[in-house]
Amino acid sequence: MKNIKKTILLLLPLFFLNGCKIPTFETKEAQTALPQTFSTQKIAAQANIATLGWKDYFQDSLLIALIDTALSHNQELNMRLQEVLIEQNEIQARKGEYLPFVSLRAGAGVEKEGRYTRLGAVEENLEIKPDTHFPEPLPNYMFGLYASWELDVWKKLRNAKKSAALRYLASVEGNRFFITTLIAEIAESYYELLALDNLLKIIEQNIKLQENVLQAIKLEKEAAKVSQLAVNRFEAQYLNTQNLQYQVRQEITVIENKINFLMGQYPQPIRRNALVFDTLQVRAEAIGAPAQLLTQRPDIKQAELKLAAAKLDVQVAKAYFYPALSLDAGIGMQAFQPALLFNLKSLLFNAATNLAAPLVNRNAIQALYKNANAKQVQAVYYYEQTLLNAYLEVCNQLAQVENFNKSYELKNKEVDILMQSIGISTNLFRAARADYMEVLLTQREALDAKIELIEIKRKQMQAKVNLYRALGGGWN
Repeated sequence: MKNIKKTILLLLPLFFLNGCKIPTFETKEAQTALPQTFSTQKIAAQANIATLGWKDYFQDSLLIALIDTALSHNQELNMRLQEVLIEQNEIQARKGEYLPFVSLRAGAGVEKEGRYTRLGAVEENLEIKPDTHFPEPLPNYMFGLYASWELDVWKKLRNAKKSAALRYLASVEGNRFFITTLIAEIAESYYELLALDNLLKIIEQNIKLQENVLQAIKLEKEAAKVSQLAVNRFEAQYLNTQNLQYQVRQEITVIENKINFLMGQYPQPIRRNALVFDTLQVRAEAIGAPAQLLTQRPDIKQAELKLAAAKLDVQVAKAYFYPALSLDAGIGMQAFQPALLFNLKSLLFNAATNLAAPLVNRNAIQALYKNANAKQVQAVYYYEQTLLNAYLEVCNQLAQVENFNKSYELKNKEVDILMQSIGISTNLFRAARADYMEVLLTQREALDAKIELIEIKRKQMQAKVNLYRALGGGWN
């Protein structure tokens, strides 16, 4: 025992000196400072629409029903929930690694030593009883408890468990961010459906209007007041407008199926009220201060948790350079006959302490440590990028709300003027005071202006939805 102790004392300095030879890297800290206000703000406010629940924000019973269905049946969301459970199980796995492992063992076997070996020679000359030689082959029966425990001196295992816990929390935040995105995607598609319904209605109204004008032009042609060219031009425009309705119907089908897919169901009509589209209002919302993004946006919190986990992973990788101390112990019964198995003389036990550290060929450990450092730096850049992206998204949506509100007002006035012009041009044409081309161009300009007006309204609603998403609303 004295020699063993001396050997351990002599080797300990080597273990620790070896552990000190660890590569060094430059660390990088995340820059979390955000501007005091968003680009369109003069003074940051505390009120924030992101704190509203999505049912309070949208306030449309049909849209709320669609979102409710999607939150229950969307396949990707359900897959992500399983990912959260997997990450939760990883915590349990990492926790088990720094607790003692105890196992129950039992076995039976037969052993035959070579005669010209040390044990074989002993067996050949050993007599158990007079005129009875050592059994050949020798049976072996045993059972017992065995335990092993790695003492977490350098917190390698505990840090791995903490890292797993942080990744689990990050997966929860990632799931929340997906919920926010899913709600926004359904709402945006829903408003797009309303826009297409209104666009189809306008096209159908123009088809009836152009049909009436075409009949009038044909009567004018029969009266020799216009040529066949006028009839052909009006008829070509009439056919072109008819063709537009089928393009819009196809877009409606695609958007309906997109919503059905998000709700996890096969194609079926999407309930909606197209009449409310014109009455929808988009105003400048309470957006709070940029610093609130840090606590409200799930993707930012997810990036922050992943960064914290990456820092712990560096500590875990670093601990592999240090000596690992483990305890092994066992107690049980062993005999070559079942009848002797429960005899006290068959009792065996052992206990051992192991100290191990890498001395030569540490390439794998060094690569693990280098990768952990690189991933930590990578996590810093990802966190900073997520912050920047979140801030810019809010700025873009704020600008879109403001600009398209002004654009809608002007375009609405343009539509009113052109609608008046259609009646004026038609009356002038019938009184032979205007050319048929004026009627044709006025109709075309009015239809284009109406289509543009609906598109602007759609972009307004898109900005309303995306501003809520950009601020981190929806998951709560």
